[in-house]
Amino acid sequence: MVINLKLFYGNKKLVNRQGEKMDQITFQKNYTMQSVHKAIHVLRAFSKEQPRLSLTELHKKTGIGISSLQRFVSTLVYEGFLHKDEKTKEYQLGLSLLYLGYLVEQESSLLTISKPILQRINDETGESVCINIIDGDERRCIFNLDTTHPLSAKTFVGHTSPLYAGASAKCLLACLTDQELNEYFERVQLIPITNQTIIDVDALKKELTAIRSQGYALSRSERVVGAYSVSTAILLPTNRPLASISIVIPEARVEQYSERQLIDLILSAKLQIERQL
Repeated sequence: MVINLKLFYGNKKLVNRQGEKMDQITFQKNYTMQSVHKAIHVLRAFSKEQPRLSLTELHKKTGIGISSLQRFVSTLVYEGFLHKDEKTKEYQLGLSLLYLGYLVEQESSLLTISKPILQRINDETGESVCINIIDGDERRCIFNLDTTHPLSAKTFVGHTSPLYAGASAKCLLACLTDQELNEYFERVQLIPITNQTIIDVDALKKELTAIRSQGYALSRSERVVGAYSVSTAILLPTNRPLASISIVIPEARVEQYSERQLIDLILSAKLQIERQL
């Protein structure tokens, strides 16, 4: 997995102790530990769709050799980050992650500030509201309030999707610099998820420019058929994207709202969150 250090360092140049400039590859080679990257890769292999994995399945998903992988999973089991079912020989995420996740939830200024603001949108509309972040070359949901309506366009915490598809992802992608976007399009293959997914790079760049200018993104059935989303990015003072917030509505119900009403709701929430960060 590629870690985009520019998301954390902004436009600042990475430098070593001697003050010499480094690129991202040099930084990762000299100042990061591959063993830690691999251990994290093991943890990230689990998902809502695949909460339990055998050693062979982990090998296929991570590409880590079996002998090294056995040492990684044994260590993670020992530390409580993985649990091994002795009957099935399958692994699942351990309870130590639950405690760490609780600490993040309690101490994260983003979540602490955003939750009551998004709860008001959820109370007013009854629609799903979520927070998303950039995770490598994907969008990952880190918080979600479910709809109160019987018909729903559901998302869930932990879900990932490509950055080029859907409003919640594209409003994050639009915040990257032109150089970062060019690098992204060079390494990522644009594969259609639905027949509404934009996979032409020039057309996508044009839309990202519009999103950047207007401050929000809209999508219909672009990633999930039948789902409508209005999203905006939460920006740091450096104008780097911290997260995106989204209202997700089934297309069958979206006509109950005016588009302007939904845009105003999400932009108002954005301003409230950014003022408090």
